[in-house]
Amino acid sequence: MSGGDKKPKHVYLIDGSGFIFRAYYGIKADMVRPDGVSVNAVYGYTRMLMKLVEDTDADHIAVVFDRARKTFRSDIYPDYKANRDAPPDDLIPQFELVRDATRALNVAAVDMDGFEADDLIATYTKQALEQGAEVTIVSSDKDLMQLVGPDVIMFDAMKEKRIGVDEVVEKFGVGPERVIDVQALAGDSSDNVPGVRGIGIKTAALLINEFGDLDAVLDRASEIKQPKRRESLIEEADMARVSRQLVTLRDDVPVDVDLSQFAVRDVEGDALLAFLSEQGFKSMIKSAEARFGGTAPESASPDAGFGAETEAVPVPEVGA
Repeated sequence: MSGGDKKPKHVYLIDGSGFIFRAYYGIKADMVRPDGVSVNAVYGYTRMLMKLVEDTDADHIAVVFDRARKTFRSDIYPDYKANRDAPPDDLIPQFELVRDATRALNVAAVDMDGFEADDLIATYTKQALEQGAEVTIVSSDKDLMQLVGPDVIMFDAMKEKRIGVDEVVEKFGVGPERVIDVQALAGDSSDNVPGVRGIGIKTAALLINEFGDLDAVLDRASEIKQPKRRESLIEEADMARVSRQLVTLRDDVPVDVDLSQFAVRDVEGDALLAFLSEQGFKSMIKSAEARFGGTAPESASPDAGFGAETEAVPVPEVGA
């Protein structure tokens, strides 16, 4: 299935970092390998990626990860994401195992110092569109909704839900092209984006729909009838502009991995089965053999404390 020299027609960009946390907090079963390493997030991630690889009609696919917490946004606003706790101790070893799972499925993986995964997704989305391709962003992250358009949709793999322009309007009250303006006014407590005091998503959408865009709202703040709202917008205009910088995704990241490297590659069954066996994911081995071929090692690790019944554990949306 390799086609590295062909122009992409349909590109899948998977928000790997976002999915790890959703899998970790969503799968509550006690999944521990014999060596004591927790693998619940790895299990959920591997199931998702296996299904996507089998079901997708994309000809290019990549998983995009965050590399470090500090990015250029921390230079703009030092308190950006400063409110977030460190990852749980039992999740930390799973970050590298998730990358191992990605390699086992022969899927490209990318990250980059100084930028968030969302910026890389925005950059590769732009490149794909410039080459005439359609893009599916596998994520439920609201920060990526600014990228949705005629040839770009999002897909929540956990809920099997498509997110298009209509769904963005339903969530933000504006189209994708104005999501940044709404976020700049409303802020985002989960990322410590300040926004403007007293303004939430609904009020921000009303203002943007009335005045047109963020700059118009700030320039004409004196016309707003509600005293507290008017005062906040006038006093915190600079903070709204800083917030816009924080929520705007960079689509010009100088990436060092070319989009052509995301061409879909055949899964090597033996490599995948070796990984599944090492993790103790016995409930996935038979389906993997049927889908991708290969033979599982005879010396497979004992089951990691869970069985096929775990397949039905729902994974709710977390922090999106």
